Amino acid sequence: MSDLNDPRVFFAAERTLLAWNRTSLTLMGFGFVVERFALFMRMLMPQDLQHAGLHHGSSFWIGISFILLGVVTAILAILQYRRMLLTFKSVEIPQGYWVNLAVFATFMLAALGVLLATYLITDL
Repeated sequence: MSDLNDPRVFFAAERTLLAWNRTSLTLMGFGFVVERFALFMRMLMPQDLQHAGLHHGSSFWIGISFILLGVVTAILAILQYRRMLLTFKSVEIPQGYWVNLAVFATFMLAALGVLLATYLITDL
């Protein structure tokens, strides 16, 4: 990728992965808030209408979609970062640096997003 032989290029790629990590976490958090918005609205309903039927409306599915979008974003960020690592020379990666720590953190975020979506869907 670069003829600079400078480890700062590698660290820039890692910062980009972590920025996508934050983006996917934000999407999942926003999805959770949207999904739980229907519960909040149900609490504001009059008492006689609350038990009329507990069905999941559009906010449920939109929230789940945002959570899954965050999962897909995290996975794609990992793939992009791993593809970028293949282009680096050994001199551009600091000796003994564990290049997979950010990948591990992003993968765990994606796995927890899948677990969250599964929990919310099966908690019908």
